[in-house]
Amino acid sequence: MDFRKKRILSIFLSLALAISILLPMGNMAFAEEAKSTKLTIVHTNDVHSRVVGDDKELIGYSKLATKIKELKEENPNVLVLDAGDVTHGLPIATISQGESIINLMNQVGYDAMVPGNHDFNYGYERLLQLKGMAEFPILGANVVKEDGTRDLEEYIIKEIDGLKIGIFGLATEETKYKSNPKNTEGVNITDPIAKAEEMVKKLQEEEVDMIIALVHIGIDEESSPKSSDIAEKVEGIDLIVDGHSHTTYEEGKVISDTLLVQTGSYLKNIGVVDIEFVDGKVTNKVAKLVNFEEAVALEEDEEISNTIEELQKKNEETTSVTVGKTKVDLIGEREVVRAGESNLGNLATDAMLDITGADVALTNGGGIRASIEAGDITKGDILEVFPFGNYIVVKEVKGIDIINALEHGVRDYPEPVGGFPHVAGMSYKIDPSKEAGNRIVDLKIKGEPVDLNKTYTLATNDFMAVGGDGYTMLGEGELVGEFEGLDEALIKYIEKIGEVEYEVEGRITTVETPVEETEVVAPTPAPAEEKSYTVKAGDVLWKIAKKFGTTWQRLAEYNKLKNPHLIFPGQKILVPAN
Repeated sequence: MDFRKKRILSIFLSLALAISILLPMGNMAFAEEAKSTKLTIVHTNDVHSRVVGDDKELIGYSKLATKIKELKEENPNVLVLDAGDVTHGLPIATISQGESIINLMNQVGYDAMVPGNHDFNYGYERLLQLKGMAEFPILGANVVKEDGTRDLEEYIIKEIDGLKIGIFGLATEETKYKSNPKNTEGVNITDPIAKAEEMVKKLQEEEVDMIIALVHIGIDEESSPKSSDIAEKVEGIDLIVDGHSHTTYEEGKVISDTLLVQTGSYLKNIGVVDIEFVDGKVTNKVAKLVNFEEAVALEEDEEISNTIEELQKKNEETTSVTVGKTKVDLIGEREVVRAGESNLGNLATDAMLDITGADVALTNGGGIRASIEAGDITKGDILEVFPFGNYIVVKEVKGIDIINALEHGVRDYPEPVGGFPHVAGMSYKIDPSKEAGNRIVDLKIKGEPVDLNKTYTLATNDFMAVGGDGYTMLGEGELVGEFEGLDEALIKYIEKIGEVEYEVEGRITTVETPVEETEVVAPTPAPAEEKSYTVKAGDVLWKIAKKFGTTWQRLAEYNKLKNPHLIFPGQKILVPAN
């Protein structure tokens, strides 16, 4: 072959090669196919130590573990997350101060959790001890010590099948008063929205493929901010796994580009989110719940079941002791004790009076966590009613402080709230037609109208006594005594009175129709015109209200204060004329 022919053949082969590169051959045989990856996220929240399933509504950890294994058989790319309030609630948790729950979570195979407000109930140092026992991180980006350091990790990055999944944790600011304030002394819980923005930026710099916010924030109307606010205001979050408000989202809720999920509470549902990626980009997000009816068919994981059985046997030495009997069901259901009088609330507050000799008793409905069925009453029953380890204190307070406390407790009536006030030694009426801060009418102490200037002895729990559940007006009262735990006092009282036969007796009633009544008024005459008060260092809203013979709720509403528990020196507070 001469040079000319060789040259022509070379040109022809080069053209053929170029064409084969530039043009698709067959069915795109040379084109690289897009990579599709699936990730499954299993999530729980507000389990409150309901790790044992039943035949009514609770799934339990044994079946949860089985479900996780089933999902991993279908797709090994599985993450297991918990959104808080898990290590406290029932004796199976409280007897070991949460250690039993952490050990079970290790066995189930959790990848991360965020602390709920009740996970602080044993104190901050105990939370850190539990963190050391956990084989997974406890994330709290906005949990910061006063010196600026932190003990909980801000975020983690999980690498799964070539994907980088960034997960950061946020605790609710309400922890400062929805757990005993002593439990977070020296620890600040900072603005979740600002921290979320910071975390998104950090994770984007890490070039993650997906960002998950694992939060215990909730969507209760009384909460500020809510998890939905984070979804609306912070761009870049693909998924928010939420807790705190016990909200059930069957298929999640899409807000902007963020999917918000929550399972309800007590492990009545298992949350599952399926995520699809194409070339590392999230292309689809689908949320669902595995409910109790679906979970019935699941076998119980033998390892988890054996661990729970061993725990129960060990705890029975404490919980099985009978302390008395009751002829009637003692009602402690959430919907009842957070919105009105109950016979169990009456029994508990009577026990507080009996052991202290105080004039009046006041406890919050949110602290009553279970009912007791008619029949034998065991120590385990009492521990389920009062699982928080709170003890009784007695303070000296003025009548006006009691008014302010009750006004605070019924501010959202008839909506159920944890701060709803159960009482002994006094009775009161609620007029829901009136504005918050002016709803308490016909308050009587020992059968007599309250004297707003008189000093009374008030028995309450240590949580409320230091301002828990927003009862800051009780914080300044002089401490005159500390007594047994609420559970111990109730046991002693039941043993003292013998068989229990308590009923709702009208300690708390509602004004249903307009009637002529004498409304409680503050001792200081109301100003004729609106006044202005400049906040000084050390001021709190209820103290300012007291100066002007009104309530802090009315001042908060009148001044449109977003957070009435947060005021600053130099701030102007307007005081309305009556």
